[in-house]
Amino acid sequence: MKVLILGIDGYLGWPLALRLGKRGHEVIGIDNLSTRRFSEEVGADSAFPLPKPEDRVKAAKEHLDIDIKFYIGDVTDYNFLKEIIRKHKPDAIVHFAEQRSAPYSMIDRNHAVYTVINNEVSTLNLVYAVKEIDPTIHILKMGTMGEYGTPNFDIPESIYVEAIVNGKKDRIIVPRKAGSVYHWTKVHDTDFLLYFHELWGLTVTDIMQGPVYGTRTQEIIDESLRTRFDFDETWGTVVNRFCVQAILGIPLTVYGKGGQTRGFISLEDSMEALALLLEHPPEQGEYRVVNQFSEIYSVKQIAEMVKKAGDELGLNVQIGQLPNPRVEAEEHYYNPERKVLPSLGFYPKKNLRDEVKNMIKDLLPYKERLERYKHVILPRTTWRR
Repeated sequence: MKVLILGIDGYLGWPLALRLGKRGHEVIGIDNLSTRRFSEEVGADSAFPLPKPEDRVKAAKEHLDIDIKFYIGDVTDYNFLKEIIRKHKPDAIVHFAEQRSAPYSMIDRNHAVYTVINNEVSTLNLVYAVKEIDPTIHILKMGTMGEYGTPNFDIPESIYVEAIVNGKKDRIIVPRKAGSVYHWTKVHDTDFLLYFHELWGLTVTDIMQGPVYGTRTQEIIDESLRTRFDFDETWGTVVNRFCVQAILGIPLTVYGKGGQTRGFISLEDSMEALALLLEHPPEQGEYRVVNQFSEIYSVKQIAEMVKKAGDELGLNVQIGQLPNPRVEAEEHYYNPERKVLPSLGFYPKKNLRDEVKNMIKDLLPYKERLERYKHVILPRTTWRR
């Protein structure tokens, strides 16, 4: 199988390229390196130093004997994207090429506008390029469980649900209630992809993934193969951020009551799930929704697990509590459905309780580097002003 990864330089894109390459698939990637620039913009950097793209490709060849074609370019440039798709004729295209941070999208008007333009134009460009070049290409789009918010109903693993409104029954798109500009762009991605799927019969896997945690996958066997790892308040997801806070002696930043509950998945398990979904595509012309997570925890539970792991490693971790900079329910019902991945033989290999200790061990050698970015860990971006 030939796979084009849009956003290959990212936290998920790079390890997916390694996973697919090791499984014998041909991998082509595009990235405009924006996450590197945006991380610098907020005064942060990856916990692990990142090689240049050309050095990453060389390392993949040297240590894993896989060939990856890496193009530096922007998928909001329609002609560029079409040229790459036409040249390589991929069987599947993975869409990771979006601004992925909720706090970044909420900094101010400029960042909100950038997020909307970048994310929606990239999705529309992809849809039109596939339709023009080869409508049979499987589009796998990385969405988020955050599209749904925290509804008081079980989140189905489907695009439509039957509803009764004012006494009349109809089939409607599963209700969404996003919690940031970034999350709303993901909702719009779903709307666009569904609309054009119904117009043109496109084949789509729409992944609703929970937050990902972890420092490595089975392919990361050398420092030169590491993926990026963000831990600042803008780019770092909660588990990754807590592990760095534990090392630096910063009380774990539990926002508000800490009852915010989400579905989480390890980096290793995310890669396995994505590979399975690509190797087992939906039927031609099908729109498939996948709820991709393996464990459900509240922020308080995560903090307690990180504290336990850190204490066992002699770190004396403290749990703090801060006013919530976000606008979100801090105590709520949460129960998403999960059927597609188990039906493909996916069963998680990692669990958060064990993995946080391995993450801290991986990060400890970089403590001096982490110290340099200590000032960007506490929240600075607020939803209300």
